[in-house]
Amino acid sequence: MKKIITVLFFILFITATLFPQIKVDKGIYKANFNNTFREPTYVSYFLYKGGGDCNRDKFKFINDEPSLLCAEDEDYAGSIYDKGHLANAEDFAFDCVKDELTFRYYNCLPQTANLNRGIWKTVETKVRKWSQSEKLYIICGGFFGSKKVGKISVPSYCWKIVQSVATKKVLFCGWFSNTKKAVLEELTIKQLEEKLKSKIILCK
Repeated sequence: MKKIITVLFFILFITATLFPQIKVDKGIYKANFNNTFREPTYVSYFLYKGGGDCNRDKFKFINDEPSLLCAEDEDYAGSIYDKGHLANAEDFAFDCVKDELTFRYYNCLPQTANLNRGIWKTVETKVRKWSQSEKLYIICGGFFGSKKVGKISVPSYCWKIVQSVATKKVLFCGWFSNTKKAVLEELTIKQLEEKLKSKIILCK
């Protein structure tokens, strides 16, 4: 059984590697999307003085990029997963036009409620507070295994890096389990790269 799981992970990794990342630039954030997973692999953005009072009640997740094989509402219907923002909606709540742009399927991952509404949100709130005094570079994404819901892949883990633009210091580097009882592990950049098997490009 363990061999089968290992082989499945390897096949998924190779398959995803064969399909290039599709880059989407929304101005306020940039997404790297993988049509094999039907999910973003990561999103990056800058944040300064995030927050605001935009009413998001009427915003709905959509896909406005025809080349992307994104999730659809039916993939989430009846599942245990939230549509978890990568570029956080509340970060752009000072401008409703920008805020609405975060409601894109290439800017969210299926996250358990315990992750999305728990430690992921706690970190988002902390980062927004940091942004009141300095400009930040944020990059976050998912690490995928073989799990799926509907037609889309579900990340086994989510990760987030927060860097000071002024000093280039990494203020936070976290690895979050996407489970019913989500756990946060704080890492160094090198440790995260080892887990992702990929080089992370930070703000220069």
